Order: sequence, then structure tokens, then C-alpha cells
Amino acid sequence: MSRRSTTLRTLSVSALLVVALAACGEAGSSGTEASDGSSSTASGTVCEPVAGDQLVVLEDDKHLQTVDNIIPAANAAAVADQPEVLELLDTVSAALDTDTLISLNKAVDVDRQTSSQVALQFVEDQGLGATSTPGTGTSLVVGAANFSESTTLAEIYAAVLRTAGYDVTVQTVDARETYLPALESGQLSVFPEYVGTLTEFLNKEINGPDAEPLASGDLDTTVAALRELGAEKGLTFGEPSSAQDQNAFAVTTAFAEEHDVSTLSELAEACPGGITLGAGPECPERAFCEPGLEETYGLDITNFVNLDVGGPLTKAALLQGEIVLGLVFSSDGQLG
Repeated sequence: MSRRSTTLRTLSVSALLVVALAACGEAGSSGTEASDGSSSTASGTVCEPVAGDQLVVLEDDKHLQTVDNIIPAANAAAVADQPEVLELLDTVSAALDTDTLISLNKAVDVDRQTSSQVALQFVEDQGLGATSTPGTGTSLVVGAANFSESTTLAEIYAAVLRTAGYDVTVQTVDARETYLPALESGQLSVFPEYVGTLTEFLNKEINGPDAEPLASGDLDTTVAALRELGAEKGLTFGEPSSAQDQNAFAVTTAFAEEHDVSTLSELAEACPGGITLGAGPECPERAFCEPGLEETYGLDITNFVNLDVGGPLTKAALLQGEIVLGLVFSSDGQLG
């Protein structure tokens, strides 16, 4: 399950702690006794959770996760005579990386600014305004999914396009099942999309629900597949940004510093005796989650705590020292 198919609201640290105390009980109630440090067994060091006030994502250095970079998607007919549209949106892609996306999400989800305010400030700070107005007299509709990150990205697209003279409206649509047909039909002109998620959505639509996956941890290969699939649906795409909103695994900064880990491979080396993992209920069966951590990285998951998918329960359990590793989203504003 991914953030691109659900609506989330990031909570402040203090709110997360309240949720954790209410839902998780006292430290150790999940079956692990929180402590600063680790213990040894015959199989090696067992790493115990370390509570903290900040989270950090561990690098997926063996590419377990499918890429999900932000990419401008457009109705091919709507932009056929307006090549400047994707050229302008490509400047947005060039200005976005994951750290920047985290800061944008933090401004909206944590600091409570509006997506429109954040977008205008970003466009100004990055100098993304057009130098000419080729869009004068042309109307465009930028679509957004019903969660804050998508809304902010749509507002950024709209702000940049307006500087080129386009008459732009932003329209929020609930789910991909609703907005993708609108993009294909031309009711929506452009949309901020996610490379891996959209590739597999189109793959299953075109090639059937049991189609061999085309999205992978390789960005170039996945984008090539996306462009080919999109062409069958009347879609075209700009350049992907380096910013990703993908499934990721986080620890507290206190844990990372204590064990000197920044990647999942280093975590496996530091904790050969096992760790406690927290995530949504599907994690033990999903290849990208518990099975993948064990098979790809050799991590020993000695205890799994059923929480949520990148949501407040998982983040609270990490902060409170209930779990060592938690499934989050890589662009979560809570990481900023």
C-alpha cells in the first residue's frame, strides 16, 4: 500500500506521543522492552529500540523499494501545441529533491501553511517564473489528488504555468481511479504523478491484474515503461524529479547515532540478533516489507508490531521506543 492511494495527515510530535500512549500502552507492551542499547544472544547482537524526538530514513541501498519519483503527467492532446507546458514543469522537477519535498510537506502538514502559500514561496525562492508568456489565451486544468503533498505539487505546477500566461485552475479529485480517466479524456490537462505507482496502475489496466511488474528500483527503466504505457492511454510525461515519495524505513536519530547506521545494510550488520519492526498489517506478506527486509538485507525480524502504513501509530511507536524500525513515507514532513 502506498501514500499515493490514501489520504494522510501528519501529526505533530506532541500529538503523536498522545496517540502512542493511548494505542501502544507502556513501553515494552508490544513485546519489546525499550532500552538504550542492545543485548547479546547466541545469534548475535539484538538491537533494542531507542526512543527519541526525531526520525531518520535509512537508505535503501539495495533498492528493495520501487522508485516513486515525482513526474509531470499530461494529456498528450492538451499539450501537443504547447511544448512550453512540459518544459516549464521540467524546471519544477529539476528544483525538487526528496529533502525539498520533505520541507514543503512540513510547511503544510506541521507548520500549517496552505499549499498555495507554500507553492508561491517555493516558485519565488527557486526563480521558476517564466521569462515569456506563450500561454496567453490558453486554459489548463491542473489536477491534484486528495492529500496535501499532491495539492502542494499541483499548486506549484499552476503557479509556474501562470507566470507563462496560462489561465490555470487547480482541481482536486479523490482517487486515481477517478482522476486518471479525467486526465486521459482531457478534462484535466496535467497532474503531478508518481513514476512507480502509475507504471503499475497502467500496467494492470492494460496488461491485466496478473501482469509481470514493470516498475522496479531502476528509475530509467521504469520511466521508459511508463512512457510506453502512457502513450496507449493518450498520456505524455515530462522529466522525473529526484524527489521521491516511496515506502521507506525509519529509525530514531538517537538509534542511528548510537549504532552508527545510515543504511539498511548497516542496520543488518549492527543487529545480527534481530530487531522489532512496526508497520501495517499487510507487511508480513508484502515483498517490499518484512519478507524483503529479511531476504534482501538479511535482517532478522524477531518481533513484528501491527500498527499502520506510514501513519501516526508507527511514527509514535518509533519516537516512544516501542519499535526499532518503522515503515514510513520518504517525504513525510515529520522527517524534516
